[in-house]
Amino acid sequence: MKVLLVEDEVQMSEAIASLLKKNQCLVECAYDGDDGYQMGLVGDYDVIIMDIMLPGIDGYTAVSKLRAAGIKTPIIMLTALSSVEDKVKGLDLGADDYLTKPFSMDELNARLRAITRRRRGDSADNELKVGNTVLNIKEYKLSCGAKSITLSGKEYELALCLFSNPSAVFTKDELINKAWGFNCDFESNNLEVYMSFLRKKLNFLGSDVVLASVRGVGYKLSAPATVQ
Repeated sequence: MKVLLVEDEVQMSEAIASLLKKNQCLVECAYDGDDGYQMGLVGDYDVIIMDIMLPGIDGYTAVSKLRAAGIKTPIIMLTALSSVEDKVKGLDLGADDYLTKPFSMDELNARLRAITRRRRGDSADNELKVGNTVLNIKEYKLSCGAKSITLSGKEYELALCLFSNPSAVFTKDELINKAWGFNCDFESNNLEVYMSFLRKKLNFLGSDVVLASVRGVGYKLSAPATVQ
């Protein structure tokens, strides 16, 4: 897979590129929006990973201009902006997916696999599945068998993080940063309320996965075979 990575933070760019290369990706890097746009115009890439906050033109503008020029390359946007409105803006301008910083490479790889399936025309391109439960990443829905339920924006952000990395343990701070962003005054005890909402919805669906508390750390999502 040939990837264009547009990220102005050099250390982050190098770290992401190094890990992508270990997964057999060919990676080319740009460090501002203008170069990212120009490279996206002429390069034969399988996917573009585009930060939003860039020197020169920002990621939103670069994506909009690429789509206006007829470039159909799948684009994943990177953002430190946590509001649903910010992410919807990127999708409406033509991005195919987004990742909220900080993110794990497992999560990025899951999005790359989804884009690969989409390019092949697979029907499950918008879904993350754990056990018998599916998270639809376009419709904000959890489903199990014939039952489905729509998540609120923050429930979805938390579920997306957990379903992208099943069995991984997330600290409370990591989950809060994912759903509410850095420097927010959201308190960890309020996170427990949202986790309770998610558990109730999983129970309502008859899900066989477990949203488990990890004492003194945070939470993880466990498929039946990994429940301890």
